[in-house]
Amino acid sequence: MSNNTKLIKKILIAVAFLVCIVALATLSRERAAANAADQTTESITEESNAEESTAADSSVTEEDQSENDEQALTAYWSADSAAAQSLRDYVTKVTDEANADSFIPVKDRIAVFDMDGTLTCETFYTYYDTMMFIEYCLYDHPDQVSEELKQAAEEIKPGYKADETLARNFAKAYAGMTVDEFYEYAVEFGKKYTDSFNNMRYIDGFYLPMVELVEYLYENDFTIYVISGTERTTTRAIVANSPIKDFVTPNHVIGTDFEVKQPGYEDIASNMDFKYADGDDLVLTGGFIQKNLNANKSIYIEREIGQRPVLAFGNSGSDTSMMNYAIDSRNQYPAEAYMIVADDSVREWGTADWAEKSAEYSEMGYVPISMEKDFARIYPDTITKAAEQYVEREQVSEPEEQVEAASEEEELANAA
Repeated sequence: MSNNTKLIKKILIAVAFLVCIVALATLSRERAAANAADQTTESITEESNAEESTAADSSVTEEDQSENDEQALTAYWSADSAAAQSLRDYVTKVTDEANADSFIPVKDRIAVFDMDGTLTCETFYTYYDTMMFIEYCLYDHPDQVSEELKQAAEEIKPGYKADETLARNFAKAYAGMTVDEFYEYAVEFGKKYTDSFNNMRYIDGFYLPMVELVEYLYENDFTIYVISGTERTTTRAIVANSPIKDFVTPNHVIGTDFEVKQPGYEDIASNMDFKYADGDDLVLTGGFIQKNLNANKSIYIEREIGQRPVLAFGNSGSDTSMMNYAIDSRNQYPAEAYMIVADDSVREWGTADWAEKSAEYSEMGYVPISMEKDFARIYPDTITKAAEQYVEREQVSEPEEQVEAASEEEELANAA
């Protein structure tokens, strides 16, 4: 075979080899493309199924939310309560992220509640801190308070005024008690029974519809504050032993303040002149700082919360500063204020005129709430209104232990 023939043969073999390589590469690319197309189709199908599933879940969530909104405030509120419907509408509006004009971020959902008369009964002989003062001075510890304080306690009758003068007497009565001792006394007092209702301890006076409302707001990510004219430690004791204890933490209680210092430094004007050490107590000096009513409510909300609430609830003129502060036109969010009207004279001791009060509060920009019409139930069924609101009792001049000891000594003397 000639050299030319051998060269041609080698060239043909090389060409054939190259053709095979090209064919194999083309086949590989086609298979890869087909696989990619199959994977894309599967991915699109999976995404479509996921979107359909998400849409279904979203639809269920919206339906559930709508059902929850409809069922809210129905356990203890009247079925036709306009106030309850107003609250449901408000919460639905401000918690809907799709509604940019009214949505309120969770961090800014702040609701403030007055306590006495708004969350709890404040009928005389059920009014917690006033009756606690009377009980302490006249029945529990008359040996530990001055004659002036006993007289002040004796003079408190229905229709009394819960003003700053009375609050200063409250502060004096508990002078020398540690904060922990004072807290425990407030708890123990709450276990006593009021004369104004049958089967009601003082701690049992929470309005069921308002408890339901607090829980409803809490479940919708509102932060709840109790802003009370009652002293702060007492308010904390009341809240911590109440049906709203899981929804309001101690640091979310703002109340009237009594002076507190360390023992031995009660007469030192400045707290800068001494320091707390391990094992030190904090004691009430008998001094008074401020009564948390009227303008103090708005001032202390600013100081301790640092921003405007979007919901406010009260029951009297001393709450209007707090309510006006919430619905001030400069509030960046939609805000509402609600005023409880004590107009139920059958289940409660209410004497307010609904027509007059509701018109007055509506004009001030508040939504009025009628205890008679809006509250389907006020208290548990075991609690009923007593035959008389006010029962006069005899003062205990000496503690029972001292009386018993004196009797024993007299018996021993007679026996001798």
